[in-house]
Amino acid sequence: MLSPTLNAATKTHMPASFASTEDLRHGLAKLTPELFGRALRMARSPELAQDLVQDTCERAMRFEAQYQPGTNLRAWVYQILFSVFVTRCRRGRRERNALDVLSTDPCAWTMPDAAAPMQDLSPPVAGALDQLPRGFRDAVVLVDIEEMSYKDAALRLGVPVGTVMSRLHRGRRQLADALRETYQASEERFAA
Repeated sequence: MLSPTLNAATKTHMPASFASTEDLRHGLAKLTPELFGRALRMARSPELAQDLVQDTCERAMRFEAQYQPGTNLRAWVYQILFSVFVTRCRRGRRERNALDVLSTDPCAWTMPDAAAPMQDLSPPVAGALDQLPRGFRDAVVLVDIEEMSYKDAALRLGVPVGTVMSRLHRGRRQLADALRETYQASEERFAA
């Protein structure tokens, strides 16, 4: 249960949590000029510094339940100010990057990100892929390497989707068997 305290201004009893909240807000008001000075040094702009102080005070009041009375209010509020400043810097960087992309291509936000270009296949994989029968190799290349859908691969190859799925399954299995044999042969060479 909250212990009542006597508020000197109104001569009424109020719970201790209300007294600490009131103390926090008075302390915050006293620290405002000091906060502005620190924000001005960080932001180097009076307008931005005022915004930082306002956001800091708003955040401090929103999270006033987390403040522990009797601890260093100045340090707590300075940490909030620093957090608000860093968040604004990061947000500004993201916005600048987005604007840079949009300035070079105004429709960039409507297009999906391009897939990362694939590097060359390793020699053992390329060799095993070349050994597959043409139908299986084409299905594996179109679906697994060029990342086409089954439907698009079927259209390109001129066969039904089910045929692509069957060739892909068999081609993957043959590719895995060939790579397993290559791996075992290389291990035997190194073991000897």
